[in-house]
Amino acid sequence: MAVTRRGQLVALKGVGRFTYEPNSSDVTPATIYDLASVSKVVATTTMAMLLYERGLLDLEAPVVGIVPEFGGHDPRRREVTLRMLLAHSSGLPAYEKLFLRAHDREALLTAAFQSPLETDPGSRAEYSDIGFIVLGVALERLADDAPDHFCQQEIFGPLGMTHSTFKPPAAWRDAIPPTVDDQAFRRRVVQGEVHDENASVLAGVSGHAGVFASAEDVARFAECMLQGGAPILRRETLELFTRREVTPPGTSRALGWDTPSAPSQSGKYFSAQSFGHLGYTGTSLWIDPARQLSVTLLTNRTWPDRMTQAIKQVRPVFHDAVVEAIDAAEGA
Repeated sequence: MAVTRRGQLVALKGVGRFTYEPNSSDVTPATIYDLASVSKVVATTTMAMLLYERGLLDLEAPVVGIVPEFGGHDPRRREVTLRMLLAHSSGLPAYEKLFLRAHDREALLTAAFQSPLETDPGSRAEYSDIGFIVLGVALERLADDAPDHFCQQEIFGPLGMTHSTFKPPAAWRDAIPPTVDDQAFRRRVVQGEVHDENASVLAGVSGHAGVFASAEDVARFAECMLQGGAPILRRETLELFTRREVTPPGTSRALGWDTPSAPSQSGKYFSAQSFGHLGYTGTSLWIDPARQLSVTLLTNRTWPDRMTQAIKQVRPVFHDAVVEAIDAAEGA
């Protein structure tokens, strides 16, 4: 866990062990986690913001203009824009086990491009991994650069996130907790490689998942967001992407980011200006500009078999405890 408050790292701590075995490695502040869908904001959305600032990304541009393979017999597909992919309102399905029928990167991307729309574009907010797989390809083409290289050069490097990367090197493996004993698909313990099966077939680099990072590095990223995007983004850009969308009605989504709903995994104290994201492996990042507060929580809740859902109870209680402890310490 890592907490920043008013520009300072006020808490950084590792708790527990990698697994339930008594001889398992202890978690330390240096432990590196599979961020899962927190990758969508730390990498993909930030890449989109940078391309937007450089005039390379038009939020209203149709996806088929950048990814022609996304077109098909359904005329509605031509209505899907980059904004809709970012806001999870494209009409694409939430999730599909594409890896069961697509066994290499090209085949899986083709399957993602051809995923049928479930609703009219812009009519409903439906959190979609498939949409972010497509978005990742669109950003790669707009940048003319692979997302892992782009993020290293433009995000992780400039922010001093030295323990953040796609496809972590073998030397990092012992610092990364295992996420699942996968006997169904990969038939091995997954440690030091991406947990998500679709991302695995995509060789560990995708718009929806794939980043590994330490809590301190995620806190560095959060502090950048709390500083209005400095030194890598302009404040106006960050405000645009973190503002809750007005359509579809009732959505909690911003562009790439989520905002607190009721009830929220961020707990009961984060302000309406807050933004954050969750990750399937048990990770989360919540940022509150009003409080100048960020809270990073990284776990491997999917070990050994992803069945437990206790993280849903842990997250809000944890966030509430952090805010209450800070308020008590500051005499609020």
